[in-house]
Amino acid sequence: MARRRTGSVLSEDPAKARGQILEAAERTFERFGVAKTTMDDIAKEANISRPTVYRYFSDRDTLISALIEVRSRRLFTKARAYLRRRSTFADQIVDGLIYLVDRGRADPVVRLIVSPEHMDLATALVGSSGLAARLTEEMWGPVIDAARERGEVRADRTNAEICQWIALVQLILVGRMDFGSDTDPDHRRMLTKFLVPGILTPEAAAEFGA
Repeated sequence: MARRRTGSVLSEDPAKARGQILEAAERTFERFGVAKTTMDDIAKEANISRPTVYRYFSDRDTLISALIEVRSRRLFTKARAYLRRRSTFADQIVDGLIYLVDRGRADPVVRLIVSPEHMDLATALVGSSGLAARLTEEMWGPVIDAARERGEVRADRTNAEICQWIALVQLILVGRMDFGSDTDPDHRRMLTKFLVPGILTPEAAAEFGA
């Protein structure tokens, strides 16, 4: 497929310019795939020179990490609206994880940090920066805090520990959903039996049926 240019003009505002470049990157990733897209492709799509892209993003990995943040936060906005319809933390954690993984694995950029098949790339992109951990805490931290206030979370579990466990479990879920159905009731049973009891108080877990 031939690479093409658009007629876009880069903003003089640095934040807006970064946003324009990321939008161009999104279009090229969707067209060519993340692995095959080069910085030159992104520059052509944004109608700027390759050195200009490097003025805003030091390398390709930095650009991809920035785009992961943007697309993850879009997903988080939808997920939070979804979670507001769940009254207990147990329902939020079980249904929310299934919701996030199902939609995250369908996104070619977000999938880079939720899929085992991209583990090497994910480690290079976000491992050293802690991006995956920060995004997990950004999504789940406020939900966990609210559950603590309601007395649903075990006092001997920190938010960081819970988020680390959530991040590991989501990798398992991606693999299960890739080879099965996202509506398979076994996903919910697995989370209810193995994840919920490790996070919720015994009383809250028992009420949920864990």
